[in-house]
Amino acid sequence: MHNIIRLTTPSDKENWNAYVLNHPQGIAYQLFAWKEAVESAYGFKGVYLIARKGKKIAGILPLIQVNFPFTSGTLVSLPYCDAGGPLADSPEIEHQLISEALKIARTMSIRRVSIRSTQPLAGLKPETTNNKNKVRMLLSLPDSSENLLSSFKAKLRSQVKKPFKDGLTVQSGGQELFDDFYRLFSENMRDLGSPVHPRSWIKQILCRFKNKAILFIVKMPDQTPAAGGILLCHPRVVSVPWASSLRRFNSWNPNMMLYWAFLKFASDNKYPVFDFGRSTPGEGTFGFKKQWGASPSPLHWADFETAPGQTQKLQLLTKTNISEISEKRKLAESIITKMPFPVFKVFGKMTRKYISL
Repeated sequence: MHNIIRLTTPSDKENWNAYVLNHPQGIAYQLFAWKEAVESAYGFKGVYLIARKGKKIAGILPLIQVNFPFTSGTLVSLPYCDAGGPLADSPEIEHQLISEALKIARTMSIRRVSIRSTQPLAGLKPETTNNKNKVRMLLSLPDSSENLLSSFKAKLRSQVKKPFKDGLTVQSGGQELFDDFYRLFSENMRDLGSPVHPRSWIKQILCRFKNKAILFIVKMPDQTPAAGGILLCHPRVVSVPWASSLRRFNSWNPNMMLYWAFLKFASDNKYPVFDFGRSTPGEGTFGFKKQWGASPSPLHWADFETAPGQTQKLQLLTKTNISEISEKRKLAESIITKMPFPVFKVFGKMTRKYISL
């Protein structure tokens, strides 16, 4: 039976989500809610492709048109997260979805299609897409937080328990915790030298994902928010798109309490895998995640050119020099960390939408 690939309509939402939730490689970022949040908060267009075999969905590919000023932009699957990419019943259908994305990009005068996936891409050798600078950190979970805690080394268990003994508390919820989270999230991003997402983006995530988005806040004994983060839930994996802790409270270890709250929630609710998010091997966040027992898993990121004649053979663009990017990033970070806080927030509102990672 011939496969039909087309753009989605709002009526496809329920079936799209069911396919993502039931696919063995599905992740929360691929749910329709991500499209709705991007379109509402940033005004970028979602280009979501669906493959059908008869009445049955046989594959999906979510893409967002990130419009840079004065250009037609690029198609990204997906921006503002670790991975999106295609899901399909077969490599052939996956290849067809990517090829169709390149065709659409050409009609939109878009020169590049960027796909970030947790899996190798059909038709390409895995070593050509494996991102050697970033990995996902994954932890397989037992069926209860009690069993998880007992599996930790003594030093880690004592680090988990210390914030509780010192009077810190943790809450979980949704929109009611938003203001506390956004204040500490903004401050942490400024300290890291990274433009911050505007309030509207985080609010849209919480709104669109509904009960699949859980917000956690760790508070000091005097109720000052010290750390916070968001979980996005898929039946097979819980992901952390954003987590922040304030440097001035580091000696109290609020970040340990936050991540224990994440893991306790995921384990007690029978999620099989916890995704700590992307890290650079050898850097501090990599070590922090590894101490919990997480193991690195490859990320497959690919940039495709959309020149005519590339519909059958997928053509990768030449990789950008990583050292050049690092130098530019260091310069930007040094400037951002010196910005007054009100200026920093305005800067983030103006620029963050154009930074797809």
